Amino acid sequence: MKAVFATFAVILGGLAAWTLLGPGAQGAAAEAGGPGMGAWGAMSSGGPIMTDSARAADDSDAETDAMKTEVAMFGLGCFWKPELVFSKLEGVVDAEVGYAGGHTENPTYKEVCYERTGHAEVVRITFDPEKTSYATMLAKFWEIHDPTQVNRQGPDIGDQYRSVIFALTPEQAEAAKSSKQAQAPKHSRPIATQIVEGEDPNYTKAEDYHQDYLAKRGQESCGI
Repeated sequence: MKAVFATFAVILGGLAAWTLLGPGAQGAAAEAGGPGMGAWGAMSSGGPIMTDSARAADDSDAETDAMKTEVAMFGLGCFWKPELVFSKLEGVVDAEVGYAGGHTENPTYKEVCYERTGHAEVVRITFDPEKTSYATMLAKFWEIHDPTQVNRQGPDIGDQYRSVIFALTPEQAEAAKSSKQAQAPKHSRPIATQIVEGEDPNYTKAEDYHQDYLAKRGQESCGI
């Protein structure tokens, strides 16, 4: 019993001494690796002591979480080349391919091609509006395909290859309409591009083998 009381007295004495050090000295002692200092610091300050490296990691995570991104979604023929092109633009955080605008849920590539699901092959672009803009995304959309072709793009024929802008917000819809009007004088034929408004275009991400298809093969084009 005396040994128990003696041990308890040592613990109380250590806690009192640790508390008297103050937060700055506690942090220095904890980083120096003093035995039991981390635990005493947590008890005296109400939480674990953070080192400078831990604070830096937390700050980095907070900056990532705080970054506001926007999404653009376009159909412009075979989706392999648009994915590659958009992924290289400054300010683009991610580009992936998928299917949108159809009437079935979670379609496969085979279903989109042969079962008339109504989906278009699309590229879904996530970008940082602090570094680029939706207007830049639209400019690249018009640049890299022929918007006058109906339900096809080059040798690829079918409504899944149609030219379409999925405007996910009212602001995107207005920008898309304005840009389409501005494009009209540049073409000898009418622009066939559809503008589909709504935040839910029934999007399904395409199969893994379609993602980064050209990049994984070291190619720059799929023929559009």
